[in-house]
Amino acid sequence: MIPGPVEVSPAVLAAAAGPPPGHTSPRLIEAFGRSLELLREAVQADASSQPFLLAGSGTLAMEIAAANLLEPGEGALVVSTGYFSDRMAEILRRYGAQVVQVAAPVGAAPAAEEVRDALARQGPFKALFATHVDTSTGVRVDPEPLCRVAREAGVLSVFDGVCATAGERFFLEDWGADVYFTASQKALGLPPGLALLVASQRALTTRTLRQAPPPPLFLDWDSWLPIHRAYEERRPSYFATPATSLVMALEVGLDELLADGIDARVERHARAASGMRAAWKALGLRQVPRSEAETGNTLSVLLYPDGVDAALLPKVAARGVVIAGGLHPAIRTTSFRVGHMGYAVTRPDYLRRTVEAVAEALRELGVSVDREGAVAALEGVVRG
Repeated sequence: MIPGPVEVSPAVLAAAAGPPPGHTSPRLIEAFGRSLELLREAVQADASSQPFLLAGSGTLAMEIAAANLLEPGEGALVVSTGYFSDRMAEILRRYGAQVVQVAAPVGAAPAAEEVRDALARQGPFKALFATHVDTSTGVRVDPEPLCRVAREAGVLSVFDGVCATAGERFFLEDWGADVYFTASQKALGLPPGLALLVASQRALTTRTLRQAPPPPLFLDWDSWLPIHRAYEERRPSYFATPATSLVMALEVGLDELLADGIDARVERHARAASGMRAAWKALGLRQVPRSEAETGNTLSVLLYPDGVDAALLPKVAARGVVIAGGLHPAIRTTSFRVGHMGYAVTRPDYLRRTVEAVAEALRELGVSVDREGAVAALEGVVRG
């Protein structure tokens, strides 16, 4: 129950475990083409957008966005909510961008008005970058008003959806967002190894109009566009070998994800998150996000009770549940993280076992907690 890589469904596991198909085999071409179509549906993008599937981690997706959209000397505004916002800023600096960060205290997100003011006063900017849910703090931003202020300022809007995709609502077309990128190992419910990105037509045009030397070959959208378009037309093509086993798993995972529609899957994440928050409250645990509106659906970032430290983690693991320690530098030693995303939100027994394991481990460390009350609080929400 860490915030990625997550447990995967039996069907996804079976698809990933089969013999690796060749990158021009008919079955792989069909899986690749369908995955592109389904990825658009998952982020509510229109037909003019372009999805990309590349072998790599979420950090590769960050690199791709920076490399294709920013030229040296251009301005980038980063809405900072945690460790991965800071990573995005560092990546942009390495591509020569002039980076300004709008930050809030740990556990909070900057208001849209603060972002609007920074766009107006500290530019010029070419793009706004924000992390939809930051894995280090659990903080969720509201993308819609950020898209709105970006459009008003005439800048691109780019969102890191690694810890949010399929667990939070995102409407790339309706909100006028330009890029949404993610990775396979979180709420999409797949093994790690795929960097996924959907770019609007405006973002693609930005790359076409680039004046500086082109991005590194593997990161360049222009290297991959003809291959992805061929796969979507169900034709073989080649630039570099894709992670074929993971593409097979992606088709299955997206089919599972969208079987009842993306809204239903997001709602399932929201219900699981509400249940876990109710359980943590019953155990007397405090969350790092400062408000409900700023709390993501896909994980809980919790502060250790007084007298407890990272010794909690192995005691939880001894009960068959693996959770993660803190990540953000300001709260690394005072917080721990519990993922509840992907396949896990379809398994109420996983959620219950997690709450029970944390409660029992706290008791072992001398904290007085109501295990039964926490389980009841969880199930009261999850079962509706």
